Amino acid sequence: SNRKLMRNFIINRILILVAYLAIIANPLLAQDKSSILTTIPTFASIVDEIGGDLVSTKSVASPQFNPHFIEPKPSDVLRLKRADLFIHAGLDLEAWRQPLVDASARAEVREGGTKQLDLSRTISLLNVPTRKLSRADGDIHLFGNPHYWLSPKNGGEIAKAIAQKLTEMRPSDKDKIQGRLLSFMERLSSKVNDWHIAAKKLKDKRFIAYHDEWVYLTDFLGAEISHFIEPKPGIPPTPKHLEELINAIQTEEIKGIIQATYYPKNSAELLNFKTGAKLLLLCQNVGELPECSSYIDMLDYNITTITSLYPDK
Repeated sequence: SNRKLMRNFIINRILILVAYLAIIANPLLAQDKSSILTTIPTFASIVDEIGGDLVSTKSVASPQFNPHFIEPKPSDVLRLKRADLFIHAGLDLEAWRQPLVDASARAEVREGGTKQLDLSRTISLLNVPTRKLSRADGDIHLFGNPHYWLSPKNGGEIAKAIAQKLTEMRPSDKDKIQGRLLSFMERLSSKVNDWHIAAKKLKDKRFIAYHDEWVYLTDFLGAEISHFIEPKPGIPPTPKHLEELINAIQTEEIKGIIQATYYPKNSAELLNFKTGAKLLLLCQNVGELPECSSYIDMLDYNITTITSLYPDK
């Protein structure tokens, strides 16, 4: 009868649904990915390099915006509530990090918690203040410069710290994680050799930067940031300050002005017009420009852009 056929149809559908639920509930049969939330896209990119198909990553910050000034969304709070691991820069890069952590109401993602990773703990920091600071100094980095991922050397340390944490979380996948780490380190090391050769012509060369965020990169290259468009961190330049920069560019024979893509370009363009010093738009984060689609690609783009100012003779 029609009633019997309908009953059998419903029973079959229920059995199919039960079987499906059993499959997705079984970690051996379902996709067993660790959910990783990072503060900035560069960290997410390195997690993807090391974790591969073992991880699902998401970054709070977009690469098109200054990572100092991000407003987390309610969806970011929800992601942090559900994340297996929260990776951040530590220090004072993400002034918005603590409110985000507070909103998640999870003790394990707070500083020192078991489900967070502070990558600054593995880094030898530069520009650590040696005197007491006040608000009169501007938005200065209180604990040392937090833009440490821009040095290839530090990129390797970041990758190792991520691999160690992922191995702790997924001990049965240790060999896979360590294999991907080794592959990443080999590719990075190969490029480092090329970059060191290219950087020889930058020794003791001076540059101007918009904000104090390139010290790890210029330290690696043997170059120097001698002046900033910001008279103090976070403070826009005055006409008087720009005049002083014009004099400095001419006196010190500075050829390049470095800044991330998200800062206003009018001051750098004025300096270029007055002095001929070239504006170099570099990437602070993976994905900021199409050429910077991975961590190694980002470093390669930045270093190639800077070294191109000084063509081989």
